[in-house]
Amino acid sequence: MSKTVLVTGATAGFGAAAARLFVKNGWRAVVTGRRADRIRALVEELGPGKVCGSVFDIRDSAAMGTALDALPSSFAGIDLLINNAGLALGTAPAFKADLDQWRQMVDTNITGLMAITHKMLPGLIERRGAIINISSVAASYPYPGGNTYGGTKAFVRQFSLGLRSDLHGTGVRVTSIEPGMAETEFTLVRTGGNQEASDTLYGGANPMTAEDIANTLYWVATLPPHININALELMPVSQSWAGFQVARAGT
Repeated sequence: MSKTVLVTGATAGFGAAAARLFVKNGWRAVVTGRRADRIRALVEELGPGKVCGSVFDIRDSAAMGTALDALPSSFAGIDLLINNAGLALGTAPAFKADLDQWRQMVDTNITGLMAITHKMLPGLIERRGAIINISSVAASYPYPGGNTYGGTKAFVRQFSLGLRSDLHGTGVRVTSIEPGMAETEFTLVRTGGNQEASDTLYGGANPMTAEDIANTLYWVATLPPHININALELMPVSQSWAGFQVARAGT
């Protein structure tokens, strides 16, 4: 019997790549996002009988609930929730950052993720399903300008561990996936569409791709049901850790 995955933030990047891979391997998929044209195009690409699109802003919990309650019966039984919707905004240090951007990151990366997880938990428990949350290496390794974004991803990691503890004995698996540098629309969104900044960041670095992350998600999802990957951190070989910053006297 085919399983069903719900992928948030499926309009681009990790989410779209994951939807394509899961459907290719026989899963049904519910794909969600704000951009109706992209959701519609993905459904058309992968096949309406295999994919169901649901358009809402993850920050709007009422719209989210209404949309998911309206899913066709053939897509309503969710076996896997992939919480991928999220974003980084701005690169300024905290004392120059835009507070509205901070709020948008918290509302998307934390509040939205909590709300949809809470909505889906009863069904996931009933079906002994799984949750995969997309965190980031920024949850563990701070960097200048990462302030609120890193904080939201640290929440995602800790929330995943807390869910794992609360769901003990239910058979529901919970995983935090924590990618490093991967070339998607991430930097374009963060910089307000600055293609030059995106090209500079990824140029010559051989970064991971959306497909690399999708393959990781699929591997985690298809492990034997008695195995749980608690957290998985991955980076391209070209990326590692920087040294500590030191402010010198008189500078």
